[in-house]
Amino acid sequence: METIVKEIQVTAETAKQLGLSEEEFQKIIAILGRTPNYTELSIYSVMWSEHCSYKNSIFYIKTLPREGKGLLAKAGEENAGLVDIGNGYACAFKIESHNHPSALEPYQGAATGVGGINRDIFTMGARPIAQLNSLRFGNLNSDKTKWLMKGVVKGIGDYGNAFGVPTVGGEVFFDECYNVNPLVNAMSVGILKVGESISATSHGEGNPVYIIGSSTGKDGIHGATFASADITEDSAESLPSVQVGDPFQEKLLLEASLEVIKTGAVVGMQDMGAAGITCSTSEMSAKGQSGMIIHLDRVPLRQQNMQPFEILLSESQERMLVIVKKGREKEVEDVLEKWDLHYAVIGEVTSGDRLKYYMGDELVADVPAETLVLGGGAPVYKREFKEPAYYKEFQQFNIDTISEPDNHKEIAHYLLTHPNIASKKWVYEQYDSMVGTVNMSSNRPSDAAIVNVKKTDSALALKVDCNSRYVYADPHKGGAIAVSEAARNITCSGGDPIAITNCLNFGNPYNPEVYWQFVEAIKGIGEACTKFSTPVTGGNVSFYNQSSFEGPVFPTPVIGMLGIVHDKNKVMTLDFKQEGDLIYLVGECRNEISSSEYLYSWHKVKGSPAPYFDLSEEYEVQSAVKSLIQQGLIESAHDCSDGGLFITLAESAMAGNLGFDIDTDSSIRKDAFLFGEGQSRIVVTVKPENEDAFTDMLLNSNAEFSCLGVVDGNEMVIDGESFGTVEELKASYDSAIGKIVEA
Repeated sequence: METIVKEIQVTAETAKQLGLSEEEFQKIIAILGRTPNYTELSIYSVMWSEHCSYKNSIFYIKTLPREGKGLLAKAGEENAGLVDIGNGYACAFKIESHNHPSALEPYQGAATGVGGINRDIFTMGARPIAQLNSLRFGNLNSDKTKWLMKGVVKGIGDYGNAFGVPTVGGEVFFDECYNVNPLVNAMSVGILKVGESISATSHGEGNPVYIIGSSTGKDGIHGATFASADITEDSAESLPSVQVGDPFQEKLLLEASLEVIKTGAVVGMQDMGAAGITCSTSEMSAKGQSGMIIHLDRVPLRQQNMQPFEILLSESQERMLVIVKKGREKEVEDVLEKWDLHYAVIGEVTSGDRLKYYMGDELVADVPAETLVLGGGAPVYKREFKEPAYYKEFQQFNIDTISEPDNHKEIAHYLLTHPNIASKKWVYEQYDSMVGTVNMSSNRPSDAAIVNVKKTDSALALKVDCNSRYVYADPHKGGAIAVSEAARNITCSGGDPIAITNCLNFGNPYNPEVYWQFVEAIKGIGEACTKFSTPVTGGNVSFYNQSSFEGPVFPTPVIGMLGIVHDKNKVMTLDFKQEGDLIYLVGECRNEISSSEYLYSWHKVKGSPAPYFDLSEEYEVQSAVKSLIQQGLIESAHDCSDGGLFITLAESAMAGNLGFDIDTDSSIRKDAFLFGEGQSRIVVTVKPENEDAFTDMLLNSNAEFSCLGVVDGNEMVIDGESFGTVEELKASYDSAIGKIVEA
């Protein structure tokens, strides 16, 4: 039996310093039949971290619906979800977080988040064609938030633009709960032909193991562990945990990977993200029920004297692990040399399940692959949870405690320029949205991003969504709203919602109130996904989004949804089209302002329930609008969400450079009618000649509807009062965020 190298004496205290509990340390000893050495303990510390193992979340994640029509890869089976989109094509898509790195080094943290999520897509054999992102920052008037936001946006823009994939959509939200811990969630979407995907697996005794791409350095070591702890005043000392990205190297890696896959000489391929070589070797081996011998001294390094654990745990970017069929090495190497990519054979596949890592002739670690991975030997916990006291307090809110205002015009202008509602033009103008010639939304604005599927009649409809204020107020309802609003945006754009990926951002799971938020949000997401037949194809859990001095962020389960527009000619946009068109509301206004931006920011009332929401009603409204679009009976569709009905109307007016003239409902408070955020509402416009057919169809549906007014002139007129011209309001709306950020 070979002797395992012992570097330093390992104790329970050593394990604790690496983020492992006493119980977990004893479990590792039981697995190995001996005390691990430091390298082995480091391996378990990253693979059993929350970031890699989902040990505190997997039990509840498995309750989400994961079966559905057209699924080619279910959640957890591959690097990303894979869905049949028709015409012989499949779509690979996934969303992931890069929160902690972005909190400390926003530029590289965000940039490498973009790089990592794109690698998850092209390692499956799909070419990335679109990117989206969901960003959360603190108070925009603070210098720190401005610094974080500028760094994150520039990092996303520089990496995505250089890599050559358009950023087609996203969202940005501000609240003081994100002052210390911003959220940076990146989504990538790729296309490939059905049957041409490659798996992240390893098998075939004697097959060589290649590392491809950048050299390995000390950046990102223990990055997965770093992402599995709260941010503290000492977190800046963990700055080496932030990786450094190179989009030009990634572009070469993309092209080479897709070409290598086409040779048929590849058994399996996986990118090196969290936990680097450790993660890719263990996950591929466990999936293929095989082992590996890896020679760490053969790994190309960019720093001298790296220790075995540093080589194993490095999260240096733009690297891939590829298993090649023995005897076909030259085919693969010819492609890699054509693309001027560095590579090295660092080991081989073995029978059994042992991962043996050598440094020269010395065996430095020997662990069973299955014990490292999700669903294998990694621990699974169900944490204590309890309903926080604030939840019931919020339910006690009564609209009558808020005096009815008489300055609705002033409030409307305030909301139109609020950072959570105003145009994100300052952000998206830093992204290349047109590279690749697939984006169909730039000049025809719609609620979801529309991406062309070339050589077919169809397009993809893509959306990221979550109102974390709703989720905080009521996690169950807020989770369901996040899914429903994403579906509503896809429906309004002429698409059918198909599947979701999610990025579940929460605080510390050991906090019972945070864990309650997580459990309840999962229930709401599951119910809505079941209703809309949108299975969860995968995603990311990001716990520990809190600081020792600010507490947890709002629970933020971001939904990335994929939809299909089966006929490109029936894409629906949100802009008013011509004067004289009738403006209708599909859905029902209610006398409530709960959790609205109006109540929260204008009245400074932080505690209220989530807004009105009924899942069945939501489904009926969306079904009705879907039918209207298919029958060609409406000219525009725009969902009612943040800022309420006024903002919905204003955005359609500004997009079409046409005003409106509407009347409010005297049975409902005017502030609730204009600024309330009750769900399940869509504003549509109808040509007068189509009104009869339009109303007949809705009368035969289960959706409520009402006529609001007419598209008219160049002013926004409500109850006979002009709220301003479209031109002047648009100028304020477009410039609001830029003025604050650059101040």
